[in-house]
Amino acid sequence: MRFLAVVLLAGLASSAYAQQFDLVVANGHVMDPESGLDAVRNIGITGGKIRAISKNPLRGKETIDAKGLVVSPGFIDLHSHGQDDENYRFKARDGVTTALEMEVGAWPVDAWYKAREGKALVNFGATAGHIPAQMSVMHDTGTFLPRDNAVSRATTKAEARQIYEDVKQGLSQGALGIGMGIAYFPKATREEIYDLFTLSAEKHAPIYVHMRNPGPVEPGVVDSLQEMLGNAAATGASVHIVHIPSMAFRQTPLALDMIDGAKKRGLDVTTECYPYTAGMTELQSAIFDPGWQERLAISYGDLQWTATGERLTEETFKKYRAQGGLAVLHHMPENVVKLAVTHPGVMIASDGLNIGGKGHPRSAGTYSRVLARYVREQRALSLMEALRKMTILPAQRLNLSSIGRIKVGADADITVFDPAHVEDKATYENPAVYAEGIPYVLVNGVPVVRNGQLQGGVFPGRGLRR
Repeated sequence: MRFLAVVLLAGLASSAYAQQFDLVVANGHVMDPESGLDAVRNIGITGGKIRAISKNPLRGKETIDAKGLVVSPGFIDLHSHGQDDENYRFKARDGVTTALEMEVGAWPVDAWYKAREGKALVNFGATAGHIPAQMSVMHDTGTFLPRDNAVSRATTKAEARQIYEDVKQGLSQGALGIGMGIAYFPKATREEIYDLFTLSAEKHAPIYVHMRNPGPVEPGVVDSLQEMLGNAAATGASVHIVHIPSMAFRQTPLALDMIDGAKKRGLDVTTECYPYTAGMTELQSAIFDPGWQERLAISYGDLQWTATGERLTEETFKKYRAQGGLAVLHHMPENVVKLAVTHPGVMIASDGLNIGGKGHPRSAGTYSRVLARYVREQRALSLMEALRKMTILPAQRLNLSSIGRIKVGADADITVFDPAHVEDKATYENPAVYAEGIPYVLVNGVPVVRNGQLQGGVFPGRGLRR
């Protein structure tokens, strides 16, 4: 029997060698956090799928020589607001093969997906968005986040019911969950939020939520997190808390302890962070309603207007808030960010958005920054652990078995990078600079980055639905 097994294995190996694949990634150091594979291998790709992983050479119509480079599953960004070609290009150069709009989400869902089909460099997807649905029902004039009607008053019972039905319809169209931004609707009742948690549980669709209140000033992040955990415990819903350090500030250790405790007791709760000490949001949003300085523990000079790069004063704050636009908030200590980045249960996600080259460096450099700063320079994370946070953890949160893995049958979403030279280059003053040290990125088996250069005229990204 042992002889027969050896013969069969030899036959399979020779069969794989005899086969010609569409593309072979050869001689790379393959690292797959799910299986623990950490060795030089050759990968055969045909029809957009991984068909072989072999110690032996493979034949391909095309071969990428990855000798001396790390070959990993493509990075999955659960929190990517930039859902257009400009932002997909920055994602691809940062090693991201799947960029999802899970916090704000989309509505109407079908129309959102159709607008991107056949036009996307990377895979895309969205939740059924509570934010855009509520803005539509309440006739708010904001374009991305609410700025007037949905901020200044509570919903009527009829409006709340319509919003619920709209989100439910989005789930029926394959949205990847429910996106929710309670902080942007300061008059949202706990009952209407609870109702959406009930819907989440009924449909087995996770909620991705920007919690109600940040910071230590009560009711602050502890109250907000208790609302999420209480709703999850009462309904059975799965909940993903977005950007935990930018909500908890110096209370991040407490917030992570609360999440860890809830998980140990059976709740399905996860979280994420980005590797920067500053956030970004719209200056006209409810985040900057009166009392923001105390709540966020910052002042005018801690705000940076993305259009010009200038730090704000009381005068320019009033001017730009009336005008509307994006502002960077410098409000997190580095030790808090490092704690979140290195915590075993925290995923990496960018919260990225650039518009016409203006925005936040996280849009272009989140993943390369983790690999450069926290893995190579500080050695605060092992390379395998960092990759786990970027690949298999988000894939498991999405309950998608086709991405986030290097295994036979998985989608050929693959990132090839040089661990000695990968680096983020974007800054707060110049956020539209591509990352370096990632010479090859494959999306569904198609190279979208080759020899460090974006490829024109290829749109292999597909819409991911639940």
